[in-house]
Amino acid sequence: MKRIHYSWFILAITFFSIIAAGIVMSSSGVFIDPFEKEFGWDRSEIALAFAISMFLYGISGPFMAALLNVIGLKKMMIASMATLLIGIILTFIMNQSWQMILIWGIIIGLGSSLFLTVLSPYVANHWFEKRRGLAVGILTASSATGQLILLPVLATIIDHYSWRPAIGLMMILSIIMLLIILLFMKNKPKDVGILPYGLEEEIQESNEGPKENPIVIAFKGLFEAVKVKEYWLLSGSFFICGLSTSGLVGTHFVSYCISFGIPLVTAASFLSFMGIFNLVGTTLSGWLSDRFDNRWLLFWYYGFRGASLLLLPYALNEGSTTMLVIFTVFYGLDWIATVPPTISISRQIFGTTKSGIVYGWIFASHQVGAATAAYGGGLIYKFFNTYTWAFFLAGVFCLLASLFVIIIKKQHSSQLPKEEIMTL
Repeated sequence: MKRIHYSWFILAITFFSIIAAGIVMSSSGVFIDPFEKEFGWDRSEIALAFAISMFLYGISGPFMAALLNVIGLKKMMIASMATLLIGIILTFIMNQSWQMILIWGIIIGLGSSLFLTVLSPYVANHWFEKRRGLAVGILTASSATGQLILLPVLATIIDHYSWRPAIGLMMILSIIMLLIILLFMKNKPKDVGILPYGLEEEIQESNEGPKENPIVIAFKGLFEAVKVKEYWLLSGSFFICGLSTSGLVGTHFVSYCISFGIPLVTAASFLSFMGIFNLVGTTLSGWLSDRFDNRWLLFWYYGFRGASLLLLPYALNEGSTTMLVIFTVFYGLDWIATVPPTISISRQIFGTTKSGIVYGWIFASHQVGAATAAYGGGLIYKFFNTYTWAFFLAGVFCLLASLFVIIIKKQHSSQLPKEEIMTL
């Protein structure tokens, strides 16, 4: 019987690590109302903490990519999961809004950064030669899997007990993943005496990891990228991607539903079902990104997302469950489906050697967009007492993003020089 290649075990460990980090970030929406009621904090204050977290974990992505090359995969995953765990534990003792900003904005933001930014392309590039797009799609979908499985559970716990047991559940998951990483994670295939999946003969690695200062490495990548038009188009579209997903829907969708009288658990279940379709859509997107023009994939993804967001306010105003289900399906299918094509285009343009750090900067713009929507959505609600304008604007911006991506210069070949294959 043929043994399973160890790359798939690494993929599984990474998959569940991203789930553990992703559920913490995607759970923000179910904690807004409980925190507001228990502590009496203003909704915009709570949204500010989540916005800082999104901004910080995004902007630190390029530096995480550089640190991966210097420190190594296993040590970085251990340090990041431990930081995330510390933030979760400190949540139990917070009672001031500044403490929430410190814990959820800074500590959890930094702890989740590696898992939710550059880890997926790093693992795919180092552990896979074949099925790389599929690997990225699976790992990208993992954050949605956590949302699918755990959001209704967290909402039910909060609804029947309080928010503290829900935090406790996330703490237990983080402890389990920290132990698994300690025991089974490896840095590179050669650590277990194998080649990356699909590679038949060993090739000379051009970088065992540059030993420069990670800050210097990160900014070198940025200074080279900003000279390329496609970098700005990818960054601009990804800014809108972050604005229209984790920033707005991930943070404010549940509260938007509650404002129309929909119960917490029901609203969280809608968000969870988006995770089901997200898992399918993002995995399929990874498969498609290996086979079709990634520009056109992104064009349709952003177009469908924009149409879905424009439908949502109408569906809620009409009280139509059918239209909410339609929104859930179409929005869910391409929630994170934009990631595999964006990574693929980045790799085609900048090469595998530089694409990890460049993608880190592109993802930083994603999180600036997310932070803008997380805080901006709270402000819009504060001034207008409704989220409708926030969702309408996000839909329009998505239609604009579909125009950004289609004018990216077509890459005629996704084949990279062999000496770049093993690098991020």
